[in-house]
Amino acid sequence: MRASGILLPISSLPSAYGIGAFDQKAYEFVDILVRAGQRYWQILPMGPTGYGDSPYQSFSTFAGNPYFISLDELVSNGYLTERDLLELKTAADERSVDYEQLYNTRFLMLRKAFENSRIQENGEFQQFVSEHEAWLPDYALFMAIKDSKGGQSFLEWEDDIKKRQPEALCKYRETFEHDMYFYMFLQFEFSRQWQKLKAYANEKGVKIIGDIPIYVALDSADTWSHPELFQFTDDLVPKAVAGCPPDAFSETGQLWGNPLYDWAYHEGTGFAWWLDRIRNCFLWYDMVRIDHFRGFDEYYAIPFGEPTAVNGRWEQGPGIRLFEAMEQKLGRQDIIAEDLGFLTDGVRKLLADTGYPGMKVLQFAFDSREESDYMPHNYHANCVVYTGTHDNQTTKSWWDELSETDRDVAFRYMNLPGSLEQVTAEEITWQMIVMAQRSVASLCVIPAQDYLSLTKEARMNTPSTLGCNWHWRMQDGDFSDRLCEKIYRMTKLYGRL
Repeated sequence: MRASGILLPISSLPSAYGIGAFDQKAYEFVDILVRAGQRYWQILPMGPTGYGDSPYQSFSTFAGNPYFISLDELVSNGYLTERDLLELKTAADERSVDYEQLYNTRFLMLRKAFENSRIQENGEFQQFVSEHEAWLPDYALFMAIKDSKGGQSFLEWEDDIKKRQPEALCKYRETFEHDMYFYMFLQFEFSRQWQKLKAYANEKGVKIIGDIPIYVALDSADTWSHPELFQFTDDLVPKAVAGCPPDAFSETGQLWGNPLYDWAYHEGTGFAWWLDRIRNCFLWYDMVRIDHFRGFDEYYAIPFGEPTAVNGRWEQGPGIRLFEAMEQKLGRQDIIAEDLGFLTDGVRKLLADTGYPGMKVLQFAFDSREESDYMPHNYHANCVVYTGTHDNQTTKSWWDELSETDRDVAFRYMNLPGSLEQVTAEEITWQMIVMAQRSVASLCVIPAQDYLSLTKEARMNTPSTLGCNWHWRMQDGDFSDRLCEKIYRMTKLYGRL
């Protein structure tokens, strides 16, 4: 069945408190999707962000980001007062997320809500903790210890707690029991509020597309609590880390720094941890995009300590065995495979064997040097088409920055009237949206920035850079009734209602 949706991270929603959250504006965005005839809302990973503010480098693959908790709902619960929130309102930037300010102010407010909550007496909370005991206590202890050490990486902790010696664990659990309850309270509120919002979206006919990175962060509760899952030495030093080799875009490649999985160990457990991870994802989402799908076929291993990705090598991943185990234990799940970049025959076979839809990005289509697989006439129905992703420039600025020769290819492909010199970047943006909508791809997802015809100030992320990423926010009224009607008519015209 043909359908379409909009890509908008939770953090980019309008809010009075500096970052999007599970508050009234989120519910209003669901209503916008309905008015525009959209059946999917794609978001970015929702884990707690760490260094660099990236949702792809989280302190836990199972936990949710406390910044997304609705402060207004905490007021409704009696945990905070309107007066408590006044300072946060006045300091908030309407167009950008200030993560430093959030870090310095939001947790103080959340801590106050926790102290007022008497949550330990709440039966629903106790049940939540019990249902998530496989990861929640470890995550809560990890964060409590990290706070006590000024945010220090667990790799720098004393050996006894770094290596989770039983006596040390008992001592730290006793010392930080109250702080652990704080972090468990945050996860309870996050889960309760998110499930309420998701239920509202589903009732309105809108499904949620979530996003998970293939890897976890080096400094995370996942690595600390289960080092056996990763390629570590006995001293918890990574043997190798993740990245990408040099290519036309980078002479030294990309050094991501994530620890690599010990796939032999995972297979020996029947991929139990991965099954838990995917099971948890489908508690949150209706469909899941898995980032860097190629890494399941082959993954690029860079010796730890290397300054660049030049000296890495390709290693064999789990291949189809992981996905067979998932389907056997969890049933068939709606998964999107992020298969962008250079693809080998092995990756293509793995994608075909799983039956998952891959991704097509129109901004990658118009290369004057060769015909691209991303040109719409090369699509098949089992794929998801985007104008761009969170890692791309907005389409309007992409056109402005495109080389003259590639512009000519795109202009001729679109068969536009007039001349190349006369066409505007906004016209091109809408032509790209139309191409995506009318393509044979079963699902079409357009970033909110492109529907709003925004330029580079609204770019979400520039890969391999730190700073100035993940900041953009939408404003109230950006999706006007007129714009929603325009999107609806186009969606209906191309059979995606």
